[in-house]
Amino acid sequence: MNLSFFDQFTSPCLLGIPLILLSMLFPALLLPTPDNRWITNRFSTLQLWFSHLIAKQLMMPLNKGGHKWALILTSLMVFLLTINLLGLLPYTFTPTTQLSMNMALAFPLWLATLLTGLRNQPSTSLGHLLPEGTPTPLIPALIMIETTSLLIRPLALGVRLTANLTAGHLLIQLISTATTALLPIIPAVSILTASILLLLTILEVAVAMIQAYVFVLLLSLYLQENI
Repeated sequence: MNLSFFDQFTSPCLLGIPLILLSMLFPALLLPTPDNRWITNRFSTLQLWFSHLIAKQLMMPLNKGGHKWALILTSLMVFLLTINLLGLLPYTFTPTTQLSMNMALAFPLWLATLLTGLRNQPSTSLGHLLPEGTPTPLIPALIMIETTSLLIRPLALGVRLTANLTAGHLLIQLISTATTALLPIIPAVSILTASILLLLTILEVAVAMIQAYVFVLLLSLYLQENI
């Protein structure tokens, strides 16, 4: 029984071929195809408004040098948000519950922000490793601590997204299993559990949106430190 709870996090396969790439590309099918007209329908208008809102929120703390990243960060936000929300549907697979995928997103983008800072302003970027006014005996220890905190940033990004989504999916499956099991035995408790499941599902929708936003927001803050 315990092992079956984690079967939902196993990448689906067809004839031995992993379908995780297909599940990552599927959200793109929900977006309207480009058209020569500025506004085609209400869905396109809503999509443009939402993309503009995301880009505005992400670019607000950045200076003009960071606005070059608007397309990358906005696309990543829409991608993560769509995958997280689609993963809450029944009989679906959520690629963002895989730590390998989240690390594949976090590490290159974090490294790009770091290399951008080292190329444009190496002194300022390296100066973050040693706070101003540090006593001389503490300099080696602080440099090691700051370097470690810098290197674990991509790991923290990936683990945070994976852990929050995995915990939510497990809670939903546990409570739904309890609701089904209690229905023929104690219907009153089963109804109460179903109401808790409904509230938890609403909470997980919020968590899916917040985690996608936090992932991209932290990347934009890392970028702000290096531009």
